[in-house]
Formats: sequence, structure tokens, C-alpha cells
Amino acid sequence: MAGTDNVTPLRPARSCPICGKPSVRAAYPFCSKRCADVDLNRWLSGSYAIPAAEEGPSSNVDGDSEDSEQ
Repeated sequence: MAGTDNVTPLRPARSCPICGKPSVRAAYPFCSKRCADVDLNRWLSGSYAIPAAEEGPSSNVDGDSEDSEQ
């Protein structure tokens, strides 16, 4: 088949989120297996965390306060 070298990528080109180099198809969205492993280590070590807001005692689902349960 002639012309199969001009394949349009499904995803837009992005830079690696770890080092900024152009990403490669084999390790997308990273530029290499090393950068993918660095990112995985950050997830597993807890470096990436979603902040959670602690709920106060007045946020009871039933609408009752905790004092009335005694």
C-alpha cells in the first residue's frame, strides 16, 4: 500500500509532563519509559494528592445534629 506513511495521529502532539521533551507513541504521554516510571513513582509515593476538605459536625446527612442522638 503506497501512502500509508502519512497517517494522521489521533491525539495532538504533546510534550512530556515530566521533562518537556516531545512525547513518543510507545510511552504516550511521556517521552520515554523512564519518565513514565518517574510519574508512577510520584503517584505511589503520595506526591500527587487531591486535597480533601474535612466536613464539620453540622454536615450530617439526616439533618439531625449529633447532640440529639444521646
